[in-house]
Amino acid sequence: MANLEAKVYLMLSPRSDSPPIPPPPPDAPTPDLTVPLPSSALLLRVWLALGIQSFGGGAATLYLIRRAVVEQHKWIPDAEFARDWALCHIAPGMNLLGLTILIGRRLAGARGIALCLLGLLLPSVTITIIITALYARIRDLAVVQAALRGVIPASVGLGALMAVQLARPLLAESRSERRASLLLSGALLIGTGLAAGLTRLPVVLILCASGGISALLRWRWRVVEERTTPR
Repeated sequence: MANLEAKVYLMLSPRSDSPPIPPPPPDAPTPDLTVPLPSSALLLRVWLALGIQSFGGGAATLYLIRRAVVEQHKWIPDAEFARDWALCHIAPGMNLLGLTILIGRRLAGARGIALCLLGLLLPSVTITIIITALYARIRDLAVVQAALRGVIPASVGLGALMAVQLARPLLAESRSERRASLLLSGALLIGTGLAAGLTRLPVVLILCASGGISALLRWRWRVVEERTTPR
């Protein structure tokens, strides 16, 4: 019996000559194991609520999505949400639908994609059809025109708030890396805004140029660090 236990112990014990398990890369995201993944019912309920509340255009809907998945349920970290939104700007098509697909896939795979799209589109499309039919009859009323003039600044305010919330985690991450990284992020933030506002360059060209500059400089910094770090 003692010999059997010794053999089992040797089989389960790690071999001294076995290669060590490599550590994860430094830039790999650390999953938050304290937050459980949502069930299908909860995921559909959250996105149905988002679809019902998605008034005010893309900025308002983006604010609602971020508040739900980042602040309320904490399914996605703030920095990863900002990266997903930036990725949606590179791909063609509707950015909000692309973001919905990314979040749904991250949370529940193909099932999450279907549930998130259904919850976002079903109530919003239905409400849009009803409002469009009613607006044709009441659009000339003075109270309706006054209400529309109030919605415009509210949408702009939500857009400004979202810009601050999306930029904050990325700037904080750049500041934790190095001062040059923070300066680069600030320069790209201001430069892309000026390029879009003062020129007629295609947006995809501005985004690709910004990404290329960032990738080139960060690669150069890594090469310099490897050369100067003693081995």
